[in-house]
Amino acid sequence: MTGDPRTRLVGDGYDAIGDHFVAWRDEIAGDPRRWWAEQLESRLADGDRVLELGCGAGVPDTQLLAVRLRVTGVDISAEQVRRARANVPDAEFIHADFTALELEPASFEAVAAFYSFNHVPRDLLASMFSRIHSWLVPEGLSLVSLGVSDTEGWTGDWLGSTMFFSSFPPETNRRLLLDAGFTLELDEVVTFLEPDGEASFQWILARS
Repeated sequence: MTGDPRTRLVGDGYDAIGDHFVAWRDEIAGDPRRWWAEQLESRLADGDRVLELGCGAGVPDTQLLAVRLRVTGVDISAEQVRRARANVPDAEFIHADFTALELEPASFEAVAAFYSFNHVPRDLLASMFSRIHSWLVPEGLSLVSLGVSDTEGWTGDWLGSTMFFSSFPPETNRRLLLDAGFTLELDEVVTFLEPDGEASFQWILARS
């Protein structure tokens, strides 16, 4: 599925944490993801095709988007894809490493990634954004949440399993999206409370 040991760690980690991750996620206070999902959803027409990268178990983002959109979710964790298929039967799911995914150009009206890009090795971000741009129709939309620390790579225990994280500061995230050909419509760093402390993510809604 993938030759990159960093992304393999992510898949194995999410396979292992299962119910623990669900309980942890449900304790987050002030999570802005629904507001941002609604910003994307409100700009799309009924039946538009949406690719969700790192869909996890499909809750809550895939569920919200799949009400009137055609959603394809991709996740590197077989366990999370199994849960997603049960949770959101109206969506399509692919078990794959999205950093190695090959798709036809102009296949989607939107691409979304909720809290998955902080697991992408940052040396892959530029090429990842370029590929997303190619998968979108002209004037298509991309919604991503990105880490904001200057972290080349961190590997360690997270929720009882080994996990990998990587991120750039906001100004670098912004530049990489612009270099890939996107126009930024909304760009905001949001801080909220996870069970183990404050977390900040940069949310960017951009147009191809």
